[in-house]
Amino acid sequence: MTAGERTAGLLRRLAALLYDAFLVLAIWMALGFAAQFIAGVETNQVIDGRVQTDPVFGLLLFALMCASAAAFYVWFWTRGGQTLGMLAWRIRAQSRDGSPMSVRQALLRFLCAWPSFFLFGLGYLWLCFDPQGDAAHDRLSRTRVVLLPRRQR
Repeated sequence: MTAGERTAGLLRRLAALLYDAFLVLAIWMALGFAAQFIAGVETNQVIDGRVQTDPVFGLLLFALMCASAAAFYVWFWTRGGQTLGMLAWRIRAQSRDGSPMSVRQALLRFLCAWPSFFLFGLGYLWLCFDPQGDAAHDRLSRTRVVLLPRRQR
């Protein structure tokens, strides 16, 4: 971390994550619509009042959702270090030396952030106890999230 840089706090990170969740959800909706349009309505049927999706189609759609979310974050983190949510909350993800993340770092960070969040947020709460203020996935991917001054918005 260079002089004058502060690590971003938990609430700011979660707020940026919420902003990005809306964008990723919109991408998923567009993907689902396109996939359903291409595959046709034959992949779904109503049984006992519930919609049943073909398991292969469901698995394919899930893989597309995971890949699109990974592409979203890797794209933004390797090109400037900021997603749109991070831009709004003045935070940037970067390598430890301040340079942009490599694709490998960004992918590792993305894969490690899921368990950090879904294991009761323990990976994110780690930053409250970490001496440098890093979350668990920051440590594992050798990255950090810094707070930007107001003028660099």
